[in-house]
Amino acid sequence: MNDSIQIIPFTNLALAFIPVAVVIAIIWKWQLDYKDAVYAICRMLAQLLLIGYVLTYIFASDSALLVSSVLTIMIAASSWIALRTLSVPRQALYLISFISITFGGGIILLLITQFILELQPWYMPNYVIPLAGMLFANAMNSVSLAGERIEAELNRGLSYEQARIIAFKASLIPITNSLFAVGLVSLPGMMTGQILSGVSPLIAVRYQIMVMCMLFGSSGVSSALFLTLIKNKLQSQSQLKQT
Repeated sequence: MNDSIQIIPFTNLALAFIPVAVVIAIIWKWQLDYKDAVYAICRMLAQLLLIGYVLTYIFASDSALLVSSVLTIMIAASSWIALRTLSVPRQALYLISFISITFGGGIILLLITQFILELQPWYMPNYVIPLAGMLFANAMNSVSLAGERIEAELNRGLSYEQARIIAFKASLIPITNSLFAVGLVSLPGMMTGQILSGVSPLIAVRYQIMVMCMLFGSSGVSSALFLTLIKNKLQSQSQLKQT
């Protein structure tokens, strides 16, 4: 297979923003908040361009301390972002979110890198950072869905136990749908990237199986831990609203 990947010129890359512009135009025409979408696109562009340079430096540095610092920043940022849909102040729940994402994503990252891939050295940045990014982002989304749903169910008057079951189920919907669709409807990013770079599809499939298992695990563990630790705070808030 071809071992090189085609480089996209910036002029060609600009064409990818045509469908983006179409969607933003629809948002504006339907009198929705198009500024939020524009901000999100601009932020995505700036963050990805910046991280491209940062990762180039990190991959060349071969520093365990630097990789550990990047992982800490990832967890800190994802823990904060996960709480943005909740009415409870983020500061009140940040530690719970941080613990949930760290445990749910971190333990699985350790399993993947040290016992499945057996990385030497353990901090190989070109493996650890991309895998950590997938794990922590997935855990973040799961925690966010679980938090938003359990708050809504408690506000409807359900007991904590009932709300927790509904919220946990909701938090697993995206990754469960992905499990059903992978290989049939979609070829996920990691597998697609490996195939485009010349890796045999049979090898890429092994990596994708590993990725799907770790994403399902991080979703379930992180959201379950979050829903367990958040019990007292959400129940207190629900009681205050009723009085």
